[in-house]
Amino acid sequence: MNLNLLARGAAIPLVATVLAAAGAAVAQTYPVRPVRMILSFPPGGGTDILARTVSQRLTAKWGQPVVVDNRAGGNGVIGARAAITATPDGYTLYVGSSDHMILVPNLFDNLPFETLRDLQPITSLANQYYILVVHPSVPAATMKEFIALARAKPGALNFVSPGTGTGGHLTGEFFQGMTGVKLTHVPYKGSAPAIADLLAGQDVTTSFASMASVVPHIKSGRLRAIALTSTKRLKALPDVMTTTEAGLPNLVVYSWNGVFAPVGTGKPLVDRLSNEVAEILRIPEVAERLIGLGLDPTGGTPAEFTAVVKADLARWGKIIKDSGIERSKL
Repeated sequence: MNLNLLARGAAIPLVATVLAAAGAAVAQTYPVRPVRMILSFPPGGGTDILARTVSQRLTAKWGQPVVVDNRAGGNGVIGARAAITATPDGYTLYVGSSDHMILVPNLFDNLPFETLRDLQPITSLANQYYILVVHPSVPAATMKEFIALARAKPGALNFVSPGTGTGGHLTGEFFQGMTGVKLTHVPYKGSAPAIADLLAGQDVTTSFASMASVVPHIKSGRLRAIALTSTKRLKALPDVMTTTEAGLPNLVVYSWNGVFAPVGTGKPLVDRLSNEVAEILRIPEVAERLIGLGLDPTGGTPAEFTAVVKADLARWGKIIKDSGIERSKL
């Protein structure tokens, strides 16, 4: 019998126990310094609003600043790279979207990251549908009128999105494929600058926008809502019909946001973060604010969120392939 091998084998459970105990101790004392929360979006959009709502509550709970760090551009690559190269100690978190974590990996071949290889899902934050909105200068108030206008003027209507390969862009592409109309896509670096130009109504007049980025502008009359990409109407905009009601039942699209950490972050800390963020989403005033913006607060365990990410990577891969959209390089 090899006593050296036996000794090494016997030591493995002891080492694992010691490491687990150390990880639990770190989780109990965390955080002892400011935490950075990276986004791949500029300030002012739906993801930014959601992240700041959560970060403010965590700051109050922990007594340590949780600082939102906006790293827009590069189809989400700039922000994701900053997150995955950070030390996996819980002091760098990443609020990702299905745009960048699901759609971009299914559209581009040369990404410097893989979603589940490089990032650890912590918890889902919220789901949100897209909504077709137009500047008030556009002479269309219903889906039927909008389609008729687009058919009469092929390519004349410019639709904005937060970037190529985002949910807003693909929803516009799906819409064109389903209806046979021709729109012109104008990509931006995030929803906030896209919506700012849409409100001005000069060069762009249409968007398949995320709910949180446009609900206040719809309520104020600065934008006109045509239809929501859902099977049911939402509390935030009860008078806006769905694409199902408008005769496009296959145009049902939603996105999600969730919290990730660099791979290697200890399980006790990941579990604690998941529980505490989920608790924040259940606070009545937080939930009411998010619902009022057209968001559906979610929460959930790391395992549940990981399952969502895996399923969506496969589902959207098939949808994009079946739609004939070719993969390309960034």
